[in-house]
Order: sequence, then C-alpha cells, then structure tokens
Amino acid sequence: MQKFHLHLVSDATGETVRHVARACLVQFENVETEEHMWTMVRTEQHIHNLIKAVKSIGGFVIYTLVNKEICKVLEEGCANLNIACISLLDPITAALGAVLGTGHGAQPGRQHVMDAEYFSRIEAMQFALAHDDGQSAWDLEEADVILLGVSRTSKTPTSIYLANRGLKTANIPIVPGCPIPEELFEVERPLVVGLTKDPKRLIEIRRQRLKLIDQDENTDYVNLEMVSKEINDARRLYSKQNWPVINVSRKSIEETAATIIQLHTQRTEIHD
Repeated sequence: MQKFHLHLVSDATGETVRHVARACLVQFENVETEEHMWTMVRTEQHIHNLIKAVKSIGGFVIYTLVNKEICKVLEEGCANLNIACISLLDPITAALGAVLGTGHGAQPGRQHVMDAEYFSRIEAMQFALAHDDGQSAWDLEEADVILLGVSRTSKTPTSIYLANRGLKTANIPIVPGCPIPEELFEVERPLVVGLTKDPKRLIEIRRQRLKLIDQDENTDYVNLEMVSKEINDARRLYSKQNWPVINVSRKSIEETAATIIQLHTQRTEIHD
C-alpha cells in the first residue's frame, strides 16, 4: 500500500478541489491518502504556513486559487521544496477563455455566490427534509422527483443529494401493511422512481442497522423470505404504475442520483 500526503488548497470552502481530487484518486489502486484541507487561503501568510507544513511532511499540492500573486508564492514555495503543485482550474479557465474570446474575473469563491441557483438548492433542500419518509403527502405535486422503496434502499440520502442539485425530492417508504398515500397516484408533474435492492444485500444492511440501535435481529425485517416478498411486491407496484426502477445494490448515491437526473432531464424535454 502506497501512502502519501495530499494538500488541498482553496480560497473558498474547498468543495471543488476535494471532490475532483477524490474522483481522480479512485482510479488508483493500493494507494492510501491522508488529506490536509487548507480553506479560505487568501493571504501570503496563509501560504507561508502551508509551505511550512508541506516542508515538514511532504506530499502533493492541488489548489484552486484565483489570486495570481498568491498562486505565485505557493508555486515558488513548492518548487523550492521540489514538491508537485498543480492548479486545478487554470487549464480549464484558460481553454474557456480562448474559446469564448474573453477573460475571467479573479474573484475568490466566485462559484459560491448567492445567485438564483443557490436559493433554488436551499428551497429544494427544505422541501426534501419536509417530505422525508412519507411526510407532507398533501403537496407531492410540487415535487420534481418522488422516490419509493422498501426500508434501507437509500431513499433519504439520494433525496438530499438530488436536493443539493436543485431538484425538489420527496421519498415515500413502502412498508408491509401500511398503505401508500393516495396522493401519489394522482400526481402528474413529478418523476416517480422506484428503488430496489438485492434481498441478501438488503438484509446485511438491515442487520447492521438493528445492531446499531441495539434491536432484536429475530424479526421479519431481516427474514430472507419476507424481505424477498417485500421487494417483489414493490417491483410489482412499480411495474403496474409504469414507474422506472433503479437497482441500487451496487450503486453509490452519486450514481443513483445521476441516473435519476438523466431520467428527469429526458422527461422534462419530452414534456417541453
């Protein structure tokens, strides 16, 4: 196992550099990384403190800084230590500038300005929280997406992820013996998606959940026959209503959400 230190430097929250770095790192096997986040780096003193740390433990530097003077101090400091230092945004902004025939404003944290898109995400997040686990079924028509699934099929985290992308998302659990809100069958605007999972994988996750809350595992909740029936009943419902189905057994939340966003985009284009 190869180990190394990764210094992620940003003049804002660091979300961009962290997400991109992690997306790149998953392409490498047998690598263990210790991340060091350096956020709100906007002065030369911040850079000097960073350089001291890099000198002490070594590593690799990736940054998203827009102030050219600050960038120069960082790059020179890393060069003196023979440490790799990569700008994440410069190649892309330079290429875009060449294509668009214009320059870009060097404003730290510009990607996080409170524009209409920001407030749309906040509104979507509030909607997702208010409509988690079958709550507030009376205004489901206002949703962009409605997720259904039996217990532990990642409905809530997927809803939150979609909300962060600006989609108002409600999720409704399918529980044996409990009726699904009638309002669901009357909606026209939202995209309704059924989530499913392999029974054995689902039981593993449910057992972990029961252990976490110190509950008895001798229950239908983790009985293979009963869990299989739950899933089959849910799939029959999806099929009857002609709702798209996503098997989340081997999908990350991001992959599931990406599929849903694609379905929503296709649906929107058709209706437009």
